[in-house]
Amino acid sequence: MSGLEPRPWIKNLDVYVGGKSHADGVQKVVKLSSNESALGSSPMAIQAYLDEAQKLHRYPDASYHDLRAALSEKYDINPAQIVCGIGSDEILKLACRAYIAPGDEVIFSRHSFMMYPIAAASFGGIPVEVDDTDYTTNVDNILAAITDRTRIIFLANPNNPTGTYICATEVERLWRNIPDSVLLVLDGAYAEFVAADDFQAGIELVKKARNVLMTRTFSKLYGLAALRLGWGYACPEVAAILDSIRDPFNLPSVTQAAGVAALKDQEFEARAKAHNLTWLNYLATELTAMGLEPITSVANFILIRFPDLKDKTAEAANDFLLAQGYILRWLPGQGLGHCLRLTVGTEEQNRDVIGLLKEFLGQ
Repeated sequence: MSGLEPRPWIKNLDVYVGGKSHADGVQKVVKLSSNESALGSSPMAIQAYLDEAQKLHRYPDASYHDLRAALSEKYDINPAQIVCGIGSDEILKLACRAYIAPGDEVIFSRHSFMMYPIAAASFGGIPVEVDDTDYTTNVDNILAAITDRTRIIFLANPNNPTGTYICATEVERLWRNIPDSVLLVLDGAYAEFVAADDFQAGIELVKKARNVLMTRTFSKLYGLAALRLGWGYACPEVAAILDSIRDPFNLPSVTQAAGVAALKDQEFEARAKAHNLTWLNYLATELTAMGLEPITSVANFILIRFPDLKDKTAEAANDFLLAQGYILRWLPGQGLGHCLRLTVGTEEQNRDVIGLLKEFLGQ
């Protein structure tokens, strides 16, 4: 009798590796590797979390009525078309679970979120990576990759880890040229940070489409990464399917309460956006002045391309910064071994990391 055997695609599944939180031999570190909030969490969200923690003996609202209502009010959308999950990652996996079978294809752009191929492969899907252009999604390349086995297209907009975006007209061009049988997933984890007039996160497209799913998260702008709260918005049919296959009670009460409060904390939201815009511009200017090549970003991080010099590589810079307790994200596994991704931090952290990079470069 043979032993237990997992599904063949599970045996070869990659494991998502998050940004480092520790540096060997360094007690006090500055973590700028995971695109977390520079300002911490919404104070209103923290208080709501503490208040709700007095009722931990109660099961959470399985329908997350109040959270759906708060999202509906903020974005003027139908609460019945909202599905929430343990981070937006869960929504991505629900989409794969619902719409792909073993052998089906899932398209995503090179240099995009590492969870896309993992989510697809975990259900037997075949990840199909297409080339981007200048670290930006190329719609024509996506369209050229569609076959009769394509079921899902993942589009991170803004893109992680490059920080680039494509405009609303390009997103709609993509949608209008895909088969009705393909689900377009618009991952807007960093959408709240974008100030460009030609950007849309996907709400308007969902309102007129039956094969578009927009996903969002509370981890970035609202600083609730530890609570793992994400949500999706789709047409009634898609939303109902995703809602039917999620786990019951998947969102703890404290998470729901914090999410509702965060949406109401307009002062924190405005302050977080202003801080990010100010220091993103500062970082881009300083990095360019020292001869590095920051990729233009609209998110809360910036991808830094290092020159092709023997002893001034991204890997060497990463080692130098780690020794000083500063943790950035080096991503050789994504074909970005020549780059470091830097999260926008506090004023002190931003100035310090610029000073350390100047020291590394001998300036």
